[in-house]
Amino acid sequence: MTVLVETRADLTLEAARRVAWEGEGVELGATALAAMAQGRERLERILAHDPDVTIYGVTTGPGQLAGKTLTPEQRERWAARSPARIATSWGDPLPDRVVRAIVLARLTNFVEGHAAVSPEIARRVAAMLDRDEMPSVPAMGQGGAGEILSLSHLFMGLAEEARPAIKDVMCLVNGSPAATGLVTDAALVAAGRLDMAARVFALSFEAFDAPLGHLDPALAAYWNNPHDGWALDRLRALVAGGHGGERRPYQAPVSYRILPRMLGQARRAATLAAEVAAESLQAVTDNPVWVDDVDEDHPFGRFVTSGGYHNPHAVLAMDALTAASANLCVLAERHGAKLLDGAVSLLPHQLNALDDDDAPRAYLGCLPMAQTGYEEEARLYAQATLLPGSESGGFGQNDVASPVFLAWSKQNRAGRSLDMALASLVPIALRALDVTERPVPPPLAALEAMARAALPDATGGGAMGPAVAALAEALRADIYPS
Repeated sequence: MTVLVETRADLTLEAARRVAWEGEGVELGATALAAMAQGRERLERILAHDPDVTIYGVTTGPGQLAGKTLTPEQRERWAARSPARIATSWGDPLPDRVVRAIVLARLTNFVEGHAAVSPEIARRVAAMLDRDEMPSVPAMGQGGAGEILSLSHLFMGLAEEARPAIKDVMCLVNGSPAATGLVTDAALVAAGRLDMAARVFALSFEAFDAPLGHLDPALAAYWNNPHDGWALDRLRALVAGGHGGERRPYQAPVSYRILPRMLGQARRAATLAAEVAAESLQAVTDNPVWVDDVDEDHPFGRFVTSGGYHNPHAVLAMDALTAASANLCVLAERHGAKLLDGAVSLLPHQLNALDDDDAPRAYLGCLPMAQTGYEEEARLYAQATLLPGSESGGFGQNDVASPVFLAWSKQNRAGRSLDMALASLVPIALRALDVTERPVPPPLAALEAMARAALPDATGGGAMGPAVAALAEALRADIYPS
């Protein structure tokens, strides 16, 4: 299967999921190829029409050399230079799925001719998605004013093999496809993680025997928030079919009562990330970029320079995901502790009822301690990602770095902490249902089966941590590919 790309409108979140997560390739259609050929011809006509025209990185040097005008011979030499020396960052690599999303996003500037890339270069970029493995792109050390450090890692092999013409290397390493790929991955992960969190918290809600009034559908209209309304509906659906007896006679602790609103906050963050990703996937961000502004002096349009290579909206969206993950980690830890505290839960204290052999069940009281560790780690990542206070490189034009890689790394780590905090809550919730002989609601049967396979409620020894880790990995497999 391949994703056919004719125009920017074909670059959607669903297309990104197919390419980045399912490994599908991309075919550049006839419309895209014609538009790119036309865009390349426009560049050549502009250069022929006005030999003294200033086009950043084409008739001038790049970066700190933007004030240097290049002769025609120098332009050719600059065009042939590999970006390898720019690839100065190193550290933990991005997952292949994220790199594939960045490669897909790289095509946005190309397909309607705005970048004036040579069509053969665009074909080679698309062909990268046919590979089994992507080039290694560090997630660390990305403090550049744009994305040239990361994109040089990604495209230096292509640039060295393809013999690029004037502007082609600039088309590869400028713009903001990395930000687009990062926020697209974050958005796709967030959708799956939100569903998983709702299922685990619903299991905990039922295990605590919390009053169903906390999920009353009338609350949606009073709270006046569609995301909170979604959470109320989702939680009610997930606990449907639970035990039919009397429930807890008075309100549950705050961590249970605010659950719909906190899941609503997480959904708002996930929705924002999806909106920013969808916008970014179709945004032309090349620098310089051709604009269709034809007049007597510019019969073929103009190339203008801009800050399109900086995407602060992606940072904002990913910070919201990080904050939501940290908050849900807090709720998971509170739920675990309250389920084990019989004075609060009205359940057997420490859920340590005796089984048929009159032997105590495995002790779960240390799981909230582990949850505290995951919670605190997520909180460390939840500070706002602001523009770096120091100059990028410390001199010249590149005086503000893009923090988008930092934002992605923080939301990724906070999300993984949430996975572990939720996985640690599951055995406590299942124990509460087991010792009170209440059923798991049918909508949560798949979660129960997955958990019981990883977490047998044994009376004997054995480390609990590896078992919970196995459950966390199983949950992650439902969220995103490895």
